[in-house]
Amino acid sequence: MFLSLALVLALTPALALARTSDRNKPMDIDAGHSDYSMDDSRPTTLSGGVIITQGTLDIRSNQAVITSRDGEPVRAVLTGAPVTLKQELDDGKQMDAVAKKVDYDLKSEIVVFTGGVNIRQPSGSIAGERVVYNMKTGQVQGGGQDAGRVKIRIIPKNTQGGG
Repeated sequence: MFLSLALVLALTPALALARTSDRNKPMDIDAGHSDYSMDDSRPTTLSGGVIITQGTLDIRSNQAVITSRDGEPVRAVLTGAPVTLKQELDDGKQMDAVAKKVDYDLKSEIVVFTGGVNIRQPSGSIAGERVVYNMKTGQVQGGGQDAGRVKIRIIPKNTQGGG
């Protein structure tokens, strides 16, 4: 179960820039309740205020559901009001993300943020009702027919805060 949750680290487009030393630190998971089986017959469910920390990474959600196949995690779904994710980048700056739901398909390496999405990092931000991030290709898609409009802000490298 803990190995499954370690893969939650990849829930953000800033992963490549996230504090790389965090991956080598212990992961602490705090939840009001856990329900899991020793096989793949049903998903692992954590609920009651889930807090996952590892180094500078801090994830908070109401619930986390981890699905496994053949003993390997294949999907992580976090839900909350909202799910929050914070991590320090290697350059010491902060990355923050919020969404009502974060769905990470570990096989395809695609993360789907839905519901009040706002991802902010020093280079800019993206906000909307649905943002899809393909970790293999680096492609980020937002908006769409039923997902509303997407708002993107790109901060010039030669400015401090992008006010």
